[in-house]
Amino acid sequence: MGSKDMSQGQSAGFFEAAGGLRPGMKGAREERVTEAMLARAYGSGGLPVYATPAMAALMEGAAVDAVDKMLPEGWSTVGTELAIRHLAPTPPGMLVRASAELAAIDGRQLEFRVEAEDGREKIGEGTHRRFIINNKKFTEKAEKKKG
Repeated sequence: MGSKDMSQGQSAGFFEAAGGLRPGMKGAREERVTEAMLARAYGSGGLPVYATPAMAALMEGAAVDAVDKMLPEGWSTVGTELAIRHLAPTPPGMLVRASAELAAIDGRQLEFRVEAEDGREKIGEGTHRRFIINNKKFTEKAEKKKG
C-alpha cells in the first residue's frame, strides 16, 4: 500500500490508487431503535420516535464503512458536512439501516449519497462529506486546543 509515513498534503491520486478508493463504493450500518435513540432522549424533540441525530450518526457510520477500511494504516476519515432530510418517523423496536455510496472524490474530500430506511419506508436521505486525515496529526492538532 505504499509508505505508512505520508505527509498531510498527500495527493488524492495516492488514496485512489493505493487505497483503492473509487466512486460507487458502498457501506452500511444498522441498529435497532432503543429508548436511548429517541428524540426525547437526545433532547432533539419530545416524541418517542427515532431521533434525527441518531439517524445522522448511523449515516456517517455507513460512510466510514464504505471507505476507511481501504485507507493505509494511520489514516482515516472525519465528517465535515451533513445535509440530510428526515422523512418519516420510526418507533422504538424497529430496525433502521443506513447506506452510503461514495459519489465523488476531490483531493482528500469524499462526497457520499446517504439514505436510511426502517423496513417499511425510506426515512432519510441526503449527502455527507468526509475528509481523509492522518490520525496522529489530526489528534495532535485537537490536543493543542487544551493549552
